[in-house]
Amino acid sequence: MREVVLDTETTGIEHKEGHRIIEIGCVEVIDRRLTGRHYHVYINPQREIDEGAQAVHGISLEFLADKPVFADIADDFMNFISGARLVIHNAAFDVGFLDSELTRLNRGHGLIADHCSVLDTLAMAREKHPGQRNSLDALCKRYGVDNSQRELHGALLDAEILADVYLTMTGGQTALSLAAHGQGEGGDGSSVSAIRRIDPALREQLRVLRASAEELEAHDQRLAAVEKSAGFALWRGAPEQ
Repeated sequence: MREVVLDTETTGIEHKEGHRIIEIGCVEVIDRRLTGRHYHVYINPQREIDEGAQAVHGISLEFLADKPVFADIADDFMNFISGARLVIHNAAFDVGFLDSELTRLNRGHGLIADHCSVLDTLAMAREKHPGQRNSLDALCKRYGVDNSQRELHGALLDAEILADVYLTMTGGQTALSLAAHGQGEGGDGSSVSAIRRIDPALREQLRVLRASAEELEAHDQRLAAVEKSAGFALWRGAPEQ
């Protein structure tokens, strides 16, 4: 299964009011393994950024002045996510903005749902932890995911953090995953070969170490002490009722 963990940053909180995407960050996960492939781009929104939004992500309009507009990156972005399951925290927000950009572009891309399925980790977290805080920071704390670099929101950093949270929350393993043909990568980057089945006839016989007379006598004395204290010792058999 190919999954793309995705996050966006925007000029404001409501796309219906004309707010735009200014950053997209994606990381690729295949068969629950982080592949190292990612997609990241800053986008010139061609409009002002709300003061509250800038306080969250720290991205200024001056910084975005020489960045591409959405029309310039749309094809590459859609090629990266097409056919994948998108993993997004509060998916309605990001998908709403992406659909708004695609509709505004009017290039025949359709909507996100025409190309991808979507898994909302916020909905998943609320189901697993009802009545608790389920923000990305709260989930990092709950699952022991390091988010110490997250002083401000950033699409790529948040996507990387969410990938770790998602794999941990769903019980997966982030450091090691064996591929379908028995190949994988170890925690130190070394190759992990396929599982080898050993012919029983070739296995080394296990050594059997028997207790010495002295050890048997010491054991018997210990059982006698237990019997004296408790009335019986299970190692000699349960007492008759």
